[in-house]
Amino acid sequence: MKTFDIYDDEINRLLQLHEDHFNDFKSKLIAPAKLQETFVAFANSDGGDIYVGIEDNSVKTERINGFNDQEEANALISVLLESTTPAVENVITEFLDTKGKGLILHFNIPKSPKVHYTANGDCFIRINASKTKIKGERITILSYAKGAEPYEKKIVEDADIEDIVQSNSLSDYMTRIATNITPELFLKKQQLLTKRGTERLPNVGCILLFDEDAQATMNTRCAVKVYRLRTTEKEYKREQLQELPVTINGTTEDVIKRTVNKVEEYINGASFSDGEKLIKLVYPSEALKEILVNAVIHRDYSLNDDIHVRIFDNRIEIQSPGKLPGYMTIENLYTERFSRNPNIVRMLHNLPNPVNHDIGEGLDTAKNELKKAGLVDPSFEERENAFIVTIKHQRLASIEDVILNYFEENPSSILTNKLVRQLSGEDDMQKVKIALQKLRAMGKIKVENENVNAFKYKYIKA
Repeated sequence: MKTFDIYDDEINRLLQLHEDHFNDFKSKLIAPAKLQETFVAFANSDGGDIYVGIEDNSVKTERINGFNDQEEANALISVLLESTTPAVENVITEFLDTKGKGLILHFNIPKSPKVHYTANGDCFIRINASKTKIKGERITILSYAKGAEPYEKKIVEDADIEDIVQSNSLSDYMTRIATNITPELFLKKQQLLTKRGTERLPNVGCILLFDEDAQATMNTRCAVKVYRLRTTEKEYKREQLQELPVTINGTTEDVIKRTVNKVEEYINGASFSDGEKLIKLVYPSEALKEILVNAVIHRDYSLNDDIHVRIFDNRIEIQSPGKLPGYMTIENLYTERFSRNPNIVRMLHNLPNPVNHDIGEGLDTAKNELKKAGLVDPSFEERENAFIVTIKHQRLASIEDVILNYFEENPSSILTNKLVRQLSGEDDMQKVKIALQKLRAMGKIKVENENVNAFKYKYIKA
């Protein structure tokens, strides 16, 4: 197992960490079974780091009491990596050599798409700086939240299969994909009926896709509410509503299309006063559509809440029930792929001119469309039981602004065309070159050495 030397500054940085939702310190004397509880809690929540060989912050004497050698930690490592059910994937395990105070055993645990249990069969989650044991229904809820157990396959008790089989929405769908099999066989083949005993009954995915009164049949809040708020403040008051919120019900495809239309209706021609200027709200429709689609098809339908779309004077907030599923995090949103409701996603994507792209492509499209419109990237936030995307009515800084801001913060630094492209997000080398030439002509910057090839120019503050 790898060992890394750490020195005083790194040791001090470790000791300054506080035990919280993502960090925990444990004595090397901890029993393997007790350490496994914390390990499982991190994997079942948002991941984190465990440092074994460091006493917690309450200890006033020397806090580091590491292992004498790697073999001394074998029992701990074996229980965590070999006795956790199922095994947690992609755990980083390493030793940190403090040079005199022993080896610190470090586990970096990723957020997992599965639900994990200790060797004793117990399930824990991490809440702030502590672990909590959960049982029964809470484990089921955790499975739904992670996407480990698809809620879309849960039977809807009050649903009538005959109502679905005879629905116009199912008939229209089957016509559009050109299938001639019977409606009931079609639902069975598409995993939209869940077996119980000898029966096959409509599940959540089936109702959401083909029941025109899906929200009533499921007896839960799973619609979309759209608000128009005449304010730029973070918190709003009811009197700032332009009109009462609009509630949009229906099948998943219908809800998506009507929500997009309603949001565009509110934005089209809308403006707000910013001091002496009247600012017109302009958001690219394709970016709005992709983010709204994601909110509907990837939300956690096990939670009894609507999607809330709030249109402010300077931004749009889309709040979707449920935190990010599986191993998804805000940091890997653009690079990783995971679907909480794979059947719903697949069924919509099978249509001609589908409302949804392939998994993961929607956010890329939204980001690119916002960039084309000169607006900043969407921002993301996770709250206790919600994921929020914010589209700001904020212009991208010009390349010239990026360069000047850089020198303002780093007056003695050197800047290259490549570094400007990295800082600004502008991929076009020629556009960056023109911006640099413009600022050079204005006397704001100058070339460090004019005798080198122009392609190797480095710029400094004038």
